[in-house]
Amino acid sequence: MSESLIAIVPAAGVGSRAGRTGQDALPKQYRPLGGLPMLRRAVLALLADARIAQVRVAVSPGDGWVEQALQGLPRTVWRPCGGPTRADTVAGALADAALEDDAWVLVHDAARPGLPAEALGRLIDACLGDEVGGLLALPVPDTVKAAQPGGQGAPHVRATVDREGLWLAQTPQMFRAGRLRQALAQARERGLAVTDEASAIEAQGLAPRLVTGSARNFKVTWPDDFALMEKWL
Repeated sequence: MSESLIAIVPAAGVGSRAGRTGQDALPKQYRPLGGLPMLRRAVLALLADARIAQVRVAVSPGDGWVEQALQGLPRTVWRPCGGPTRADTVAGALADAALEDDAWVLVHDAARPGLPAEALGRLIDACLGDEVGGLLALPVPDTVKAAQPGGQGAPHVRATVDREGLWLAQTPQMFRAGRLRQALAQARERGLAVTDEASAIEAQGLAPRLVTGSARNFKVTWPDDFALMEKWL
């Protein structure tokens, strides 16, 4: 295969929703899962596909955990180019990597260590032949409720939302480096809050491909998610 594939893992956050407190609390991406830091497991999931030439982990300047967490992994580098937001971190990683515009970039969450090799392979296979690129995602299986704004205590239902055509975005998300750089820069100039790479691409008027992901590829967000992910692993 002549296409260049590079993976970026933004890992500059502290994962405050994951629940540990105190001075000794580890950032979420370094919490152990089955004896290994979650970040290491996420990187290993990407390394499972030999087509990915390199995994570049973007951390905050002064990060004191990443070197040990990633020690000994092949095709893996870490760079202190993280920013205050996910979009800033990905943009910083793209600038640091100095990739050609036509190189493919897969951005993957450090908090998705359960990515199956089969799902990763599906994404790469689908996107290599797509003009825009795409992302792993799953159709919404449940009834969706919209909550009333404001109020105190438990929220109340405002409406039931039609779930037809709704998908839950996952990662990796795979786009050309030049297109993603431009999309993130323009989103920042316009003051758009982009929570994933696909939303920046969509703001360009483009339609990323939806590739069926996996239930195992859920994002570890809440304290109980650690125990659930360990069962999968």
